[in-house]
Amino acid sequence: MNGIRRISSGKIAGVCITLSIFAWLDPAFAQSVESSNLGVAGADVSLISLFLEAGFVVKTVMIGLMLASIWSWAIILDKWFLYGRTRRQLNRFEKVFWSGQSLEELYQSVSEKTPTGMASLFVAAMYEWKRSYERGASSQIGLQTRIDKVLDVSLAREAERLERRLIFLATVGSAAPFVGLFGTVIGIMTSFQAIAGSKSTNLAVVAPGIAEALMATALGLLAAIPATIFYNKLSSDVSKITLRLESFADEFSAILSRQIDERNKPRE
Repeated sequence: MNGIRRISSGKIAGVCITLSIFAWLDPAFAQSVESSNLGVAGADVSLISLFLEAGFVVKTVMIGLMLASIWSWAIILDKWFLYGRTRRQLNRFEKVFWSGQSLEELYQSVSEKTPTGMASLFVAAMYEWKRSYERGASSQIGLQTRIDKVLDVSLAREAERLERRLIFLATVGSAAPFVGLFGTVIGIMTSFQAIAGSKSTNLAVVAPGIAEALMATALGLLAAIPATIFYNKLSSDVSKITLRLESFADEFSAILSRQIDERNKPRE
């Protein structure tokens, strides 16, 4: 054990003597080691500092990704509350529609407000039905065709209202990672330019460019991941609501078709 300790102590002493000789022969060596340690320790790598010290292109990429992320979350929250409110309106209208209330009374009460969802389909079809009979429509087939067209147009308008701005989420989800990758490439190029300019691979020279490159990548993912997840979720919600509207349109068209048959039925 004493021999091993003597050998270890001898190695440590030899290393110290060697470093002292290099420092004595070349004072620049000791100065470079000291400045390297101080540069790494004193480098400011906070997120705000990385953003402020980034180049114009990388900074533009970061700002664009942050704005895209904020706008994506605004759309997500808006659609989340809109779809929840629409589902509640559909449930209330279906409950009233199938309660046995006459179509005329329901039309009078619903048309006084600004109808949406099933109510807009109902009001549009009833308006066409009433207007045709007031003008003395003679063709049963023509009236049924017009009612179906009105329902299709109203359904398309409701679907467009529900799907509005969802395409932005799809665009952010697919494009944001590539935009962040573009910022990453520019940041790495900045690091190589710093290495070439300083002729040193010191970590203090390379770290800022690499850090801002990784930050651009992180911002791209931060914008793309929620946009992709909620785009799929909200698209599924739109499909379910649209399916309910289509089912109601078919049922109400059949009800009006029976009403048309009864009105045009010859009296004995």
